[in-house]
Amino acid sequence: MKISFLSSVAVAAVLVFTSHAYADLLVGVGAPLTGPNAAVGAQIQKGAEAAIAEINAAGGLNGEKVKIVLGDDASDAKQGVSVANKFAADGVKFVIGHYNSGVSIPASEVYAENGIVEITPGATNPVFTERGLWNTFRTCGRDDQQGGIAGEYIAAHFKNAKVAIIHDKTPYGQGLADETRKTLEAKGIKPALYEGVNIGDKDYSVLIAKAKQAGVQVLYWGGLYTEAGLIIRQLGDQRLKVTFISGDGIANTELAAIAGDAVVGTLNTFGPDPRNNPANNKLVEKFRAAGFEPEAYTLYSYAAAQVIAAAATAATSNEPEIVAKTLKEKGPFKSVLGDIAFDNKGDPKLPGYIMYEWKKGKDGTYTYVQQ
Repeated sequence: MKISFLSSVAVAAVLVFTSHAYADLLVGVGAPLTGPNAAVGAQIQKGAEAAIAEINAAGGLNGEKVKIVLGDDASDAKQGVSVANKFAADGVKFVIGHYNSGVSIPASEVYAENGIVEITPGATNPVFTERGLWNTFRTCGRDDQQGGIAGEYIAAHFKNAKVAIIHDKTPYGQGLADETRKTLEAKGIKPALYEGVNIGDKDYSVLIAKAKQAGVQVLYWGGLYTEAGLIIRQLGDQRLKVTFISGDGIANTELAAIAGDAVVGTLNTFGPDPRNNPANNKLVEKFRAAGFEPEAYTLYSYAAAQVIAAAATAATSNEPEIVAKTLKEKGPFKSVLGDIAFDNKGDPKLPGYIMYEWKKGKDGTYTYVQQ
């Protein structure tokens, strides 16, 4: 089944396809395929695989069949660098990934030194694209964007509330928390509590006791759904009524599996949901027919493969340096996220972040719904 929004890339790829035999063009997919964030890793993998399958069905890229090489970074920086070095040794030309900013930032330096383009669907820390590297791109937004949105929202909707800002000490989590804090303080709101916790912690009773003592009414979390789910559940168990707000790191239905009924009313920022775009109906149905819900980063990963293909086609070259230059100088490129153009840093020009609220659906399941 052909997907309509890939038609321009597909036709172009067919036109440049020849019968000459080429080696496979290797594209690495770096993601947490195991560990606590494996659900997101599956999204990144499935999204990339679906898009690459479409590209290959149309003849590949400039006559070359695209082959995926998987790399499991387990959301660990050292393992991510090992994956990056393995990709370089294997001859990978493009990487879709990584998910965590703390993995993407050091891995991207390995890629830059080895002539590899990296397009992340989920790493939002500004540092990723602020270092002047030639090879860094993302299909998602940045923490200074979503932190600003969160701060503005809290200031507007919880004017006199006492706010706690908690983070997981990672480049993503603390970075997002600090951007939110910066916006709040610019509006004269000083957090009643600012604290970091460790990834993997299970017991948040001390944190909750501090929040109670401080009279906290809003808790902003900088981190992922794994710890967020436990904090939300334990807040409910302690009957501490606070509005829990976070970023795109909790935009995963696994959050509800951890938090349970207490997830209702939780808020988070994320980009507009591409599943709701009518142009993507057939693709979304195809994922669901295969038993996979293309939530969160699935279509952001799909879009990363699309823009690689579109830029390579426009450049009539699969050389990473040429494709990177084309990504910045040409476009916009059609994708499931809409038309994407990149600035000279590699950041996409896309619609900004919006606020979602977690609600219980008619089928009894919980998910995040655009406000």
